[in-house]
Amino acid sequence: MDTEIFIFITNIIGTVAFAVSGAMAGIRKNMDIFGVNILAILTATGGGIIRDLITGTTPPAAFTNPVYVIIAAVAANLTFIYVFWQHKQKHGVSDKARIIYDKVFFWFDTLGLAAFTADGVHTGLLGSHSDNAFLVIFLGVVTGVGGGVLRDVLSLEMPVIFVKHIYACASLVGAAIVYVVYVLTDSSEAAMLAGFFFVCVIRFCAAHYGWNLPKAYRSDAK
Repeated sequence: MDTEIFIFITNIIGTVAFAVSGAMAGIRKNMDIFGVNILAILTATGGGIIRDLITGTTPPAAFTNPVYVIIAAVAANLTFIYVFWQHKQKHGVSDKARIIYDKVFFWFDTLGLAAFTADGVHTGLLGSHSDNAFLVIFLGVVTGVGGGVLRDVLSLEMPVIFVKHIYACASLVGAAIVYVVYVLTDSSEAAMLAGFFFVCVIRFCAAHYGWNLPKAYRSDAK
């Protein structure tokens, strides 16, 4: 597969996944359709905007190539319409539906994190500082988590990266794997697939087994 096509597909996956997670967050906060759209678009493009500002790419790609903004808006509206229809048909949101929404949010958030982490590292490798491993890996992490942080802050939630499920750490490990595999193989596709896979696996294991980083104390402790 051509590298440019592969990168485009990765970006589409990340954009749709994060847009849906942003839309779900807005819906859970009872935002109207405009708020849901704004939250979804910021979630889908926020990490890339932060990355571009760090690397001096101005204006950021989200403003010069609006295709990803359009895709995010379409995904957000389809999500809003689906949830609205389900709510109308069932005259409310059942406990079972809330569990399903939470699972959908988790998996789309994970896919977005994995895709954008890999894409962020790839973008760094194409830049003039590709030999700076710290910068390249940092760009992968900030691209992966940036949109989610904006989503959580705007929806008045503590950012997930600070509280649970090895979120930023999964991105960090995935970014490092992308960099190492690329250095060893000189293959963008292999490196990005490896990083994508490991981010998803780490996130799944963290959620399934309840892995979290140590905290000074538990807020629910007696």
